[in-house]
Amino acid sequence: MARETAPIILLADDQADVREALRLLLKSEGLASVGVADPDAAVDAVRRQDFACALIDCNYQRDTTSGEEGLLLLERLRQQAPELPVVVMTAWGNVPLTVEAMRRGAADFVEKPWDNARLLAVLRAQVALRDGARRQRRLEAENALLRGEQGDGFIAESPAMRRVASLVDRVAPSDANVLVLGENGTGKGVVAQRIHRLSARAQRSLVKVNMGGIAESVFESEMFGHVRGAYTDAKGERIGRFELADGGTLFLDEVGNVPASQQPKLLRVLEDGEFERLGSSRTQRVDVRLVSATNADLSAEVAAGRFRKDLLYRLNTLEIHLPPLRERGEDILPLARQFLARSAQRYGRATLRLAPSAERSLLAWAWPGNVRELQHLMERAALLADSDQVSASALAFGTAPESAPDVGGMTLEQAEGWLVRRALQRHQGNLQRAADALGITRQSLYRRLEKHDLRDAVDESGLD
Repeated sequence: MARETAPIILLADDQADVREALRLLLKSEGLASVGVADPDAAVDAVRRQDFACALIDCNYQRDTTSGEEGLLLLERLRQQAPELPVVVMTAWGNVPLTVEAMRRGAADFVEKPWDNARLLAVLRAQVALRDGARRQRRLEAENALLRGEQGDGFIAESPAMRRVASLVDRVAPSDANVLVLGENGTGKGVVAQRIHRLSARAQRSLVKVNMGGIAESVFESEMFGHVRGAYTDAKGERIGRFELADGGTLFLDEVGNVPASQQPKLLRVLEDGEFERLGSSRTQRVDVRLVSATNADLSAEVAAGRFRKDLLYRLNTLEIHLPPLRERGEDILPLARQFLARSAQRYGRATLRLAPSAERSLLAWAWPGNVRELQHLMERAALLADSDQVSASALAFGTAPESAPDVGGMTLEQAEGWLVRRALQRHQGNLQRAADALGITRQSLYRRLEKHDLRDAVDESGLD
């Protein structure tokens, strides 16, 4: 469940009775606070904890009235946490000190002795402004990441995908980490979106990261963010992916590609929910639900020493195995129609539809590229079709694999059906040529067509 964090105010004043009075005032208004007695303690507190606002006095040593200590503390706090609003307390009527504090970056000021109503109004306003600025930065970063299309179709008419859908529906409402396994192009990202939409975090961010696309040299900056000056080109602060996903879901695609040197840092966040931005020693906490995906055999990677066993345990609280498209025959045509309709709308061809010949070809294809291949095929068809009906000739299939994928995992009947479909596809549905290629008679092939329900994959001219 997403966590709502109450704002905490930092109180810096050398007088214990002043700190206690402020603490009680804030507590009566539902605001938490942390009190410190000197500038060094204030900077250390900001280094270790995230505050919504700081309220600081300008004088700390006995018999000092210049306010220089407060001004130096203001500058140190601005350097340590540039986004932290700092409100200074100045003596009544000390206009020059107030002006100088505002010039050095103070967000506002409160005169001593303070008026309770004004002090509370100033602090609440600064907390609200800080929260608004954070939301704006988060929104800008999310837009820059192109969080991905919402509402991608999740089609599950085949028995294999109905089992997946049932499992997703059961695990989505929990906060358990999920590892989605499957070949390239099987739709692991769509499953991650469905998990997020069905979870209690659906109103918060779903942040996607392609782990295979992050260079090792920028891994920490991308995942955890950095502060200004963390490295040569760090001109400003950056919000990392974990911070963006706080309260929501983080989808780590191709998680098997996380560099070995960075795996301990990822493990720490998953175990403790804590991290530091690059260049900062201040620990931040996040509440993130993790969904990961890979086509790699992570158990084999662990055995080879390339992937940490404890990290795998954190990732795969629950595992979901996505079947390849060749094992989801009932889903092929519904997916094809959905992708064609989407592309047709994009390219202004809303009346496009699949011809029976195209549907037979789609069912006969082996789909080495799985759902992604089908999606791209339908987009090309929407561009290349000469009429409103997409025929088989308009389908620009790629090169099919020469050997059956994972034949060792098939039953004899499944392997036979796959071989018959492949022979028919290679010979454009011609029965005699397919039979010759398989080394059986035409009558034997015809019986196998009936057995595997492949009559639609046959060119009718081949039945003569």
